[in-house]
Amino acid sequence: QVQLVESGGGLVQAGGSLRLSCAASGSIFSINAMGWYRQAPGKQRELVAVITNGGSANYADSVKGRFTISRDNAKNTVYLRMNSLKPEDTAVYYCSADTYYGSYGRSWGQGTQVTVSS
Repeated sequence: QVQLVESGGGLVQAGGSLRLSCAASGSIFSINAMGWYRQAPGKQRELVAVITNGGSANYADSVKGRFTISRDNAKNTVYLRMNSLKPEDTAVYYCSADTYYGSYGRSWGQGTQVTVSS
């Protein structure tokens, strides 16, 4: 199993920046890709960004050009740099790890709150 611990959320004014971090531990070898999802009140959880072991990244259209996902394989950590934040970015952000060890799976972090004030 993979354990994920997020940090870096908080309150920021519109136009500001935050960086989220997610440290992975456990069965690191089974991770194929890591990503960030978010869930706003009353809405479904949605993909924000994902990055593969090879470093290929994909983003939701709503964050392209503003958010950057990166990973430090030596530290088993993935980051989400969020610039030009908007009130609609307010949500709980969850780190994810897609794994394969005989079968596919997905692990989740506990979530970190990001609040953007107007």
